[in-house]
Order: sequence, then C-alpha cells, then structure tokens
Amino acid sequence: MQHLDHSWISRAVALLSALSAMALSACSGHAPAAQGAPPQPQVTVVTLKAQSLGLTRELPGRTNPYLVAEVRPQVNGILKKRLFEEGSVVKAGQTLYEIDDAIYRAQLESAQATLAKAEASVAAADLAAERARELIKIDAVSRQEYDNAISAAGQARADVAAGKAAVANASVNLSYAHLTAPITGRIGKSAVTVGALVTANQSTALATIQQLDPIYVDVNQPSSEWLRLKQEIDSGRARSGVADSPVTIVLADGRTYGLPGKLQFTDVTVDPTTGEFLLRALVPNPKGELLPGMYVRALVDEGVLNSAVLAPQQGIARDPKGNASALVVNSQGVVEARNVRVSRTVGEDWLVEDGLTAGDRLVIEGVQKIQPGMSVKVVETISSPVPGRNAGVSEAPGAGREARSPTDAATVAENAGGSSHAP
Repeated sequence: MQHLDHSWISRAVALLSALSAMALSACSGHAPAAQGAPPQPQVTVVTLKAQSLGLTRELPGRTNPYLVAEVRPQVNGILKKRLFEEGSVVKAGQTLYEIDDAIYRAQLESAQATLAKAEASVAAADLAAERARELIKIDAVSRQEYDNAISAAGQARADVAAGKAAVANASVNLSYAHLTAPITGRIGKSAVTVGALVTANQSTALATIQQLDPIYVDVNQPSSEWLRLKQEIDSGRARSGVADSPVTIVLADGRTYGLPGKLQFTDVTVDPTTGEFLLRALVPNPKGELLPGMYVRALVDEGVLNSAVLAPQQGIARDPKGNASALVVNSQGVVEARNVRVSRTVGEDWLVEDGLTAGDRLVIEGVQKIQPGMSVKVVETISSPVPGRNAGVSEAPGAGREARSPTDAATVAENAGGSSHAP
C-alpha cells in the first residue's frame, strides 16, 4: 500500500513540473514552434502546341491483278496440243492451245473452191451482158434477153462477194482452232488436258492469265471517317490530299514493301452491308513479290490538318466507359481536370479533337500525387520538332522530349509512378 502511494505521488509531481514549465514558457512570451506546412507536390508537364500534321490512315486490303483474261475456246473440237508451261509468263499473241483443225481446214478449202467457181462465172456473165448491150442497140435481141444477161452478170458478182465472205469466215474459224494469249502476263494451271473435247464459249475457262505488274491494292475505308475528314476540310481546318497521293504497302509479315504506290481512285458507292467504300492504289510489282489475293495494309495519305494538337499518351486517362480525361496546370499553378476527345494515335501521341488547346500545360508525370484544385510545383519538358511528325509519320517512343535542366532527371525518376495515368 505504501509502494502504491509512493508511485502515485511520483506521477503527480511529474505532472505538476510539466504544467509549471508550460506556465513559465507562456509568461516569458515564447510559444511552442508550429509544424511546417507540407511541400507542394511536383509534377512534370508538357506545353501543347499547334502544328501542321499530315493525316495518314492504315487500312486493310487485298491485292488484285491489273488485267485478267480467261482463255476460252470459240470453236468446237478435240484439244490436240498445249503449248505453254503452267505458271509461266506468256506474251500477247502467243499460241497456248491447238484444237484439231481438220474440219475447219476442209471448210476453208471448200469456201475457196466455191469462190473460185464464182469468180470464173463472173467472166462469162460479164461477156454475155456486154454482148447483149450491143445487140439491143440494133434490136437483135429482145428486151427480156437483155435484162436476163445483165441480171446474170450481177448475180455472178454477188456470188463472188458471198464466196469471199465464206472464205473469211472459214479462215476465222480455222484461226480459232489455235488459241492465243490475249494479254501478257502469268498464266495459271490448265483446266483441261490434251484429248479433251472443248466447245465454243464454254463456261469453264481453259486457263487464266493475270498481269501482275503493276498490281492493284484494294482497301476499304469506313464512310464515317471520310465524313469526319470532309467536315474538317469544309471547315478549313484541314486541306484535302493531292491527286495521286502516295501509298505505302505493309506486307502480312510486317515488312514495308520497297516500292511506293499511288492512289488511283476512290469509289463513289458505299457498301450498305459494311458502311465502307473502296480505295484503289496502283503499286509497281516488277519482281512479282505481290500476288493476287494477298492480305496487306496500306498507309494512305488523307490530307493535311492545319492546326493539330498532339497530346502524349501518358497524359490521357480513360475511365471504364472509355471516356478520356486529362489534368492540366493553369497559369496560377493549380490543377484542373479536362474532359478530352481524341480520334487517333500519331506515334506516341493522341490527336486531340476537343478538350485541350495549344498552350495548355498537360501533366504527364506525378499524376498519382495530385487532384483537381491542388497547387503544384511544375517541372516542364520541351517538346522539340521531330522529323516526320509533320508528315504524319509515327516516331519512336520518347523521341523529341528532353529535360529543361539537369535536376529534371531526378524529378522524372521520383515521379515515375505517374505513368499509370496513361490509357
């Protein structure tokens, strides 16, 4: 009991000593030192600028031959010879097949004989008509005989004309027994073999020839994108692309095709099932690297955007619904939230349609430390011109931005967590 009383007395004495010290401090006019205010969070921003931007669109497409010709017989007969190698290049006018032409040769000879007979009768008919013309002057022949002689001469000349037409027809049929290539190109497999019976204008082609240099690349563009671009052009914000705009082809394995093509025409009809319309590019193909039916991607120049605003992707965030937003620092150093609308990526940037303008300071690092309404300390990066950006060419990630001062490197390392704001 005495031990407990002694402990209680010790605590009471300590409390009285503390109170006395506080009272003496108050009497002497010295207040306890206040805790310092928390430092402003530091963020990295980039000042957005307006620039001229060439708009390109990567569209999927298929290759199609420049010319296609299906070889079909125009006469009936038994196939006697095939005079080409499947898969080879054939020249226009080169003989591809020979049909047994015995019957057509006989028809030609018969027509020629008929023509010779008609030509021979013409001479006799003309002499008879001339004799009748002299005799009628002295009334040595009747008018009826004279008319018959003149008519016989005309009939003989008509028989000659008919004979010549028959010869020409027989000659054409005989030539049709030798099937030739209508165009120069690569020929595919033969659908028939020697000994097969072929008929005139049959539905099945004997072979198909395709001209592959140059070659077409057909791509489809959504009509909604075209309408948006047309609206930009009509408003004066964008300029239309020039005729014969260059087209870059990307192959299925990711390689860029070595020779550029050019846009040949834009279709005037929208496919009602897909809402897309056709763009056709003409691409040189001297080595035959592009074959019909290949899947490719085409980078097509659409036009030039006069005052484009590009925002780094790490400065744009999206909510679960897909809505884009960004944080900017105003002239007073206070954070503001913006709802943003973006349309496409250009390299490592978003093309901004609405919500951000030139001169805005977009927060790209340190986002996790701040919220709207907070005052922040700003470290700004410099967005330097990047070759190819004005032409709409994507640049490598991180290109074109550098720290303003040596201490910024430490700031960037400290705020590295801010990249979680990127979409």
